[in-house]
Amino acid sequence: MVRPCRHRLGEGLSAQWMAHLCGLCLALREGHGQFARVVTNYDGLLVSVLTEAQAERVTGWRRTAGPCPLRGMRTASVARGEGARLAAAVSLVLASAKVRDHTADGDGLLARRPVALAARRVAAGWDKAGARTGIAVGFDTAVLVDAVDRQMGIEALAGPGTPILAVTEPTETATAAAFAHTAVLAGRPGNAAPLAEAGRLFGRLAHLLDAVEDREADAASGAWNPLTHTGTSLAEARRLADDALHGIQLALRDVTWGSGAGAEEHGTGGRLAHVLLVHELRRSVDRAFGTESCGHGPEGAFGPPQQGGPYNPQGPYGPPQHPHVPGGPPGGDPFGGPPPRPGKRGFWAGCAVAAGLCCTCKACCSDEFDGPWSGKRREGWCRNCCECGECCSCLEGCGECCSCAEACGGCSC
Repeated sequence: MVRPCRHRLGEGLSAQWMAHLCGLCLALREGHGQFARVVTNYDGLLVSVLTEAQAERVTGWRRTAGPCPLRGMRTASVARGEGARLAAAVSLVLASAKVRDHTADGDGLLARRPVALAARRVAAGWDKAGARTGIAVGFDTAVLVDAVDRQMGIEALAGPGTPILAVTEPTETATAAAFAHTAVLAGRPGNAAPLAEAGRLFGRLAHLLDAVEDREADAASGAWNPLTHTGTSLAEARRLADDALHGIQLALRDVTWGSGAGAEEHGTGGRLAHVLLVHELRRSVDRAFGTESCGHGPEGAFGPPQQGGPYNPQGPYGPPQHPHVPGGPPGGDPFGGPPPRPGKRGFWAGCAVAAGLCCTCKACCSDEFDGPWSGKRREGWCRNCCECGECCSCLEGCGECCSCAEACGGCSC
């Protein structure tokens, strides 16, 4: 749900965010094997971010990781310790719940019995692994498992007129428990209550936005959707989402932030948590409801070539045009050679390259990159997302000049 862009975070916060993402990935690998790394997700690392942001001690939160293909075979400073392990435990249990949910619905390949059986075994293994890691950091993952089990019962009983908040309650309870435990790990028991409130509202948002984004697809496939089955309108869902955003912002104001690794190295304190849970979360809501505007053009950059699309040279856009260079033959080569042609790839090779572009964030945060299928130069999705000539949009909703302005290149009010 929270998908920040490097252009908006700035260099310091971007480095911090990547440290937590890599830390979660490595915690999963070291504790549960290579395959467990597939459950790495952006929302899960918020737990690691919150734990470190509250910490007073300035050592022991970072280590240098070895080269990784997803970092261009570079070493990096990554998050370590209890926050990363708690994030790993939460990610494993929630991924297990998602697999079981898709298995119960018979989605895609999971409709086939052998695949469904294998998926259930994987989910059971993740449940046990998450419980072991949770116990190691003093967190009982049973609250997460119980929330998932109750969710199924609530959905079975829900119908027209059922309050949508009754359906989102299990998710709220689970995320509240995870957020509150970060205060325990950081030695800040006074933060448990406001973080539980922030976590509860974050869980509400996660459930609502997932329902909004899947609404049309669920209607087409006949799958269960909380908005459709309770008769909740998009306007009401947006009102609840906006209320949750405001509640999270107010709850975070009551949190006492520390001066741990992030604050010492980049002067961030709780700023990364604030940017992710206030500004980036607001962008997620806008994106889900289709009210987001961004600086890059509608032609993004990647996707498999489609008949008649802008990436198909035989579509209505016609073949690529090569300018005639004065003094040389048509085709754009003054030395008389044939016009340059981009290196095209087959479908599966393009899929592999697209996955690499996505995992390394090059599709989003590079100024330019080669299209995975066409080989043509494309602009990064967020190349023009941040215009910092004046107080930028990251201040929206703060009501005051907040410290996160530094993330936008030193904008001031």
